Amino acid sequence: MTVRKALLGSKIRRLRQERKLTQMQMAERLGISPSYLNLIEHDERPVTVALLLKLGKTFDVDLQELSDDAERRLALSLQEVFADQALKAHAVDADEVRQLAATAPKAGRGIVELYRAWRLAREDAQALNLNLPSGRTKRVVLPAEEARDFFEAHGNYFADVEEAAENLWREAALSAADLARGLGDRLAKSHGIAVEIAAQDRMNGARRRYDPHQRVLSLSEVLPPSSRQFHLAYQLGLMDGRAALDANIRAAKLSSPESETLCRVGLANYFAGAVLMPYRPFAAAVRAARYDLEALMHRFGVSFEQAAHRLATLQRPGDAGIPFFFAVADIAGNVTKRFSAAGFHFSRYGGACPRWILHQAFATPDLIRTQVARLPDGATFFCIARTVEKPGGAFHAPVTHQAVGIGCDIARAGELVYADGLDLSRLDAATGIGPGCRLCERENCRQRAFPPLQHRLVVDEQVKGPSPYAFSAR
Repeated sequence: MTVRKALLGSKIRRLRQERKLTQMQMAERLGISPSYLNLIEHDERPVTVALLLKLGKTFDVDLQELSDDAERRLALSLQEVFADQALKAHAVDADEVRQLAATAPKAGRGIVELYRAWRLAREDAQALNLNLPSGRTKRVVLPAEEARDFFEAHGNYFADVEEAAENLWREAALSAADLARGLGDRLAKSHGIAVEIAAQDRMNGARRRYDPHQRVLSLSEVLPPSSRQFHLAYQLGLMDGRAALDANIRAAKLSSPESETLCRVGLANYFAGAVLMPYRPFAAAVRAARYDLEALMHRFGVSFEQAAHRLATLQRPGDAGIPFFFAVADIAGNVTKRFSAAGFHFSRYGGACPRWILHQAFATPDLIRTQVARLPDGATFFCIARTVEKPGGAFHAPVTHQAVGIGCDIARAGELVYADGLDLSRLDAATGIGPGCRLCERENCRQRAFPPLQHRLVVDEQVKGPSPYAFSAR
């Protein structure tokens, strides 16, 4: 068995150079000839699984560093950078971007960070300056983006938070048969916190409110049972899991208190999910059910969104599940939550592709839909999506409609119950999607909302094509 060799040679060469080894020295430690290593570095020989494992063990390398996912994400981020109008004159094409991501990833990441800093500076100059009494200005850094980067950098997996959730199960002697009662007892006995189910009119629109002075946790009566126990676990995350949460936030060196608070909320939510769906039992159930989300909902007493989000966190070394991306979109098409462990690129600047199943799910409420989606660079994903409804709790209260989606690399799709009966080898039948209209080069797309930034718009008053935007190759 061999690992796909595309650009793997440059990664191995870079690894050798970073460790200041000659080809002869590295080859000797790997038990192969220098000539064979030279062929590997020039992509003229494939890398066997055995050799790849030995490489990881000998040089203490995380094999994820040699995967194509990180390289693809970097290439797509760089594509967004070079698609900016300010860089249009340089005409950096996709092949050059991929070569940069493969051969000089540190330089590529530096370009991406520099570009993000430049965008912030430009936004400061245009609209995001706050006039202070002294005449000074204060940069407004977007906490939501910084929080998303924080979770992205960790692959949405936090080992110490998982451990804190498992410790809670042991210390509180929790039982899956009556988890809500056990969580409430823990709050009362260990933290002196009383839990009340409060009338909706007393909550002023809130779903959960904790009063630290009265030590009362109020949960709205409109919350379903799955949400009530989630909020109990969340509150315990802020207490029993506080050390793990704060350690991660300190290490991240975030730029503002708002960013820290958002990350702490996200980590407490992570803790709650780990309590409701403990890693080992959940991972075992996932494999037995072949990732059937509805079956997992009933087994663990959670919502569809909670189960789907938990799937995207199963990345424990030695017991990892399928790497999934997870996303939530509102009815206007805004992606309000996103986590990726599958190499799927979420566009940072601009909306998502309207051809993606996450947005199309609104056409068939409450039904699970599937899609084989292919990006312009050839990466192909198996996606599932379903709408969820969150009632407002009263006749005049608005109902929230959202779509929840997960997806994985097409190579792992056969492990999902949702792929049963589908011909996954027919990649020519995949739905072509893009990272967003501004970056997508697909021609004749009927759902294109904007022309691509990389190309010149061509307007012909005598011709009406399938897309409102025709464009030239360059």
